[in-house]
Amino acid sequence: MDQQWKIGILLFNEVEVMDFAGPFEVLSITTYPRSNVKPFDVKTVAQTKETVRARYGLQVLPDYSFADNPNFDILIIPGGYGAEEIEIHNNIVISWIKDQMNKVSIMTSVCTGAFLLAKAGLLDGKRATTHWMDIDRLEKEFANVVVQRGVKYVNEGSIITSGGISAGINMSFFLITKLIGEEIARTTAKRMEYDISI
Repeated sequence: MDQQWKIGILLFNEVEVMDFAGPFEVLSITTYPRSNVKPFDVKTVAQTKETVRARYGLQVLPDYSFADNPNFDILIIPGGYGAEEIEIHNNIVISWIKDQMNKVSIMTSVCTGAFLLAKAGLLDGKRATTHWMDIDRLEKEFANVVVQRGVKYVNEGSIITSGGISAGINMSFFLITKLIGEEIARTTAKRMEYDISI
């Protein structure tokens, strides 16, 4: 029987649009061949169910709040100004992320979402990456993180971090490859007209 993973994507004000929309698109359109079961059930979650105002004014209504979100198998923490300058100081969000690490199989970040994982202590002693513009700051502020430069994503097994913005798409294809195989990843990329190197 084809497996389905529950994926949660965290939203917050001033979240970078492609950080969450890229992985949302990739994982939502992925299909098993000759099956009615979709590999990924992708939902959004935020601290409350109020409308989130992403970068450049895009408004998004989250599926769940912290009060009613289900147990996710995979969590995606996007970045953007809201992550690196606002949510990094939000103890409720940081505590929620830390708690989710005990529940999910895989925790991921896109762009400066890595700062939220680092603030939660989840990247201590691990290799990680972020947007190239913020990589020096990550290294300076979180000395226990083994910062990796010049890569699209870093796989640490239960934690995967990716570089900035569009790198979250590359990470999503890596996730597909890791969980259900390269052939399905390539089929999905072709459908999206996206060039991938796995």
